[in-house]
Amino acid sequence: MNLQALGQFPAYRPRRLRQLPALRRMVSETQLSVAQLVLPLFVRAGNKVRRPINAMPGVFQLSPDELVREATRAHELGVPAVLLFGIPGTKDNRASGAYAANGIVQQAVRRLKKELPQLLVITDVCLCEYMTHGHCGIVQRDKHGARVLNDPTLKLLARAAASHVEAGADIVAPSDMMDGRVRAIRELFDKSGFTDTPILSYAAKFSSAFYGPFREAAESAPQFGDRRSYQMDPANADEALREVALDIQEGADMVMVKPALAYLDILHRVKTEFGYPTAAYSVSAEYSMVKAAAAKGWIDERAVTLESLLAMRRAGADILITYAATDVARWLREK
Repeated sequence: MNLQALGQFPAYRPRRLRQLPALRRMVSETQLSVAQLVLPLFVRAGNKVRRPINAMPGVFQLSPDELVREATRAHELGVPAVLLFGIPGTKDNRASGAYAANGIVQQAVRRLKKELPQLLVITDVCLCEYMTHGHCGIVQRDKHGARVLNDPTLKLLARAAASHVEAGADIVAPSDMMDGRVRAIRELFDKSGFTDTPILSYAAKFSSAFYGPFREAAESAPQFGDRRSYQMDPANADEALREVALDIQEGADMVMVKPALAYLDILHRVKTEFGYPTAAYSVSAEYSMVKAAAAKGWIDERAVTLESLLAMRRAGADILITYAATDVARWLREK
């Protein structure tokens, strides 16, 4: 913007554009739309199960029947997509539930596509929920301790992604942060006839303290150590862009920055540098902090949530993944 040029127009008064609400909305540079929203949902086995998540008021672990009800409510308000996380009945050291033909996510996908065929169903592809140790890959233990094996994990991730698509998933979203996982998934998709299935990659996923409530929701906390060896260092911005570039080269159709609000600089750089469809994941702690402060009467939940999402849009997000998607859709309709 040429700020000096503004001096040539002394009659310009921005406040004139703010006096009338309809005009103010008309000239707004950034818009929030329900069409940009994705609702994350947690599915577990059972029937009529609606288990509250203590750290995330208003969010539940749902059986497939309740999941359909929750998705229907959101979809009727205009939310176009859901993102599924599975909570298996049993776990093992090979994450077999992640790629089982009748796994919990696979069951949920089939049911959603039957009941709500127009709903976009995105599946999170990771192994942590299905592993006894809670890490995102195969773990090897030796005299030096335990470490996550990158390359042997790739085959399992690709199998899980393919099983989701076979069940009817529209989009897969690998979140594990193993090097090369987008290529492994894309290659298996091409061999299996899924060449048109988009991959939404968690391309810049940071090792963040903002995931705490999610680990309760997904029952996926690591049993030892942490995930810093494969998730990104919060101090590194240039590395984030290299990670995104690699995923795009490997075949990602869309990329994601996670968390969102504390990483708006990364989000802006990713969108500016690559121009790819870019998602921002407003993570569990962002949601829970707003809920907690609103419950105390310290903030206006609606105003803070909408302003936060607007900031993500302004930074460059095309897609907004938020646990508040249903509420946001209702608020936008009322507005």
